[in-house]
Amino acid sequence: MIQETVQDWKDYELIDSGFGEKLERFGQIVLIRPEPQALWPSNISKEKWKSLAHARFVRDNTKKSHRDSQNENGGWDYFKKVPASWIIEYKSFNLKLKLSCTSFGHLGVFVEQVSNWHFIDEQVRRIGNKPRVLNLFAYTGAASIVAANAGADVTHLDAVRNVVTWANENKQLSNAPEIRWLVEDALKFVKRQVKKGQIYHGIILDPPAYGRGPDGEKWVLEDQINELVELSTQLLDKEKHFLLLNLYSMGLSGTIGVNLFKSHLNEPAIWGECIVPCKSGIHLPLCTWVRNYK
Repeated sequence: MIQETVQDWKDYELIDSGFGEKLERFGQIVLIRPEPQALWPSNISKEKWKSLAHARFVRDNTKKSHRDSQNENGGWDYFKKVPASWIIEYKSFNLKLKLSCTSFGHLGVFVEQVSNWHFIDEQVRRIGNKPRVLNLFAYTGAASIVAANAGADVTHLDAVRNVVTWANENKQLSNAPEIRWLVEDALKFVKRQVKKGQIYHGIILDPPAYGRGPDGEKWVLEDQINELVELSTQLLDKEKHFLLLNLYSMGLSGTIGVNLFKSHLNEPAIWGECIVPCKSGIHLPLCTWVRNYK
């Protein structure tokens, strides 16, 4: 297993974590959000956390949750003034992202994905000649922008229309090349692409644990990931390609993804973790990734 960390990002900092929460700085805004993997005690007192933070997202435990990695029930408690939206920058890729305190507790970026952005950038440049890249469950578009800036012809797909609109705003902020935007159910789209004989040089799979398509299609990672990987491998160019899968479900080993890749692609794969470092030395694992490239 390989461990990769978030590095050299001046606009982001994990200040502390523990007792099921994390204290983070995004630009000038400091926030407290739930983090179920932070099972250890915090390094800084909770009183100090509150004095540093602008706001805290509090789960509503009286409501049943779909346990979707991109959705939580709850709301924000504000201690200081927070703008409706603000911009952070990741200068390595000329990437500018609009953030906002959404009703789900998310902000518009998953910071642990930095190491995957570097992988995508490297693979697009390695393949060259404007490779076709498909980004599924693509959220607010950071990976799509990185791929487009590296020279890819990018198709960006997400099931939520306002998230795709948000991604387009980030594309404009970053002054990135054109990207093809789709509001679609990922599995349905991939099935149609296979029937049409479409070919891609890179596919990014970033599925939540649970979710819904634009027409109410149900997504459950453990039930459908095998079919999604199988179909995705059929879309890959035989000569040069890369395939990236993120696994956010707690308890799912990267070896599962490696086995899926080997079964359907018959090529080796590697897996690792995305780690968010903290000055306290208590680093936070937030995502397992699986990669193949040829």
